[in-house]
Amino acid sequence: MNITVLTFDTLDSTNTEALKQARLGADEGLCVLADHQTAGRGRNGRTWISAKGSGLYFSIVLRPKIDSKYVPLITLMTGVAVHDTLAGIGLRPDIKWVNDVLANEKKISGILAETAETSKGLAVVAGIGINIRSSNFPDEIADIATSIEHETGRVISPAKLASALTGFINYFYDILTGEEGPAKVLSAWQSRSTYFSGKKVKAWSGNETITGTTDGLEANGALRIRDEDGKLTIVHAGYVERLRQAE
Repeated sequence: MNITVLTFDTLDSTNTEALKQARLGADEGLCVLADHQTAGRGRNGRTWISAKGSGLYFSIVLRPKIDSKYVPLITLMTGVAVHDTLAGIGLRPDIKWVNDVLANEKKISGILAETAETSKGLAVVAGIGINIRSSNFPDEIADIATSIEHETGRVISPAKLASALTGFINYFYDILTGEEGPAKVLSAWQSRSTYFSGKKVKAWSGNETITGTTDGLEANGALRIRDEDGKLTIVHAGYVERLRQAE
C-alpha cells in the first residue's frame, strides 16, 4: 500500500474529509491529518476533543479485498497498529474492545472505522485520535483519559507519530489481507489485550446490558462474554467497561 498524506491546519473531521476523498476516487493509503478538528467524533456520536496541537488526528482510506464478514476486523487491526506505535515510544498500552487503547487504564487513543460505497467499491476509513498533550482536557474526561506527555514526560510531534503509525498500519493491513489474515489479526490482538479473556466487564449493546467475563473473540472480532450462569452472549457492537472489585 502506497501512503500519501494530506495535511490540514483545521478540519471539521479527518474522517469526513477522508470519506469525501474516498468517494472522489482516492487510492488506498491516502491519509488525512489535521492539527485541529472542529467536529471530531468518536463512536456512537460522541465528541472527540481535538484541541490544536494536542493530539494526532488521523484518518486513512482503505479498500480491503476481504470477505465482508471480516471488515469489522479493520478496527481491531488498527488497534494493534496503535498499540505497537505507542509501545515503540516507551508506553505499555492495552487494547480495550473494541476501539480504545489505554495507558495505565486510561484512554489514550480512540478508533472510528466508517465505510462508504464508491465507484471503486467499498472504502473503509479508519480514523484514529491519539492524545499527545493533556493540558487542554476538559474536567469531564480528566480522570479517565491520559496522554503521551503525561505518561512519558515527552511530547512527540504529530508528524513523527503519524510516520510510525502508518508503518504499523501498512504492516498489519498486509497481514489482514493476506493468507489466513483474519486469524492472524485476532492472534495479534489477543497477545496485546487483557480484555481478550478473563476480564470481568459490563457491556452495553443496543438496549441490552451484559455483565460477565470475557471469553475470547469470534472469527469476525465480536466479543464473547460469559455470565455467572455460564450463558454466552456475543457482542457485535457496543461499549465495554471493566468491572472493579467493588462492583
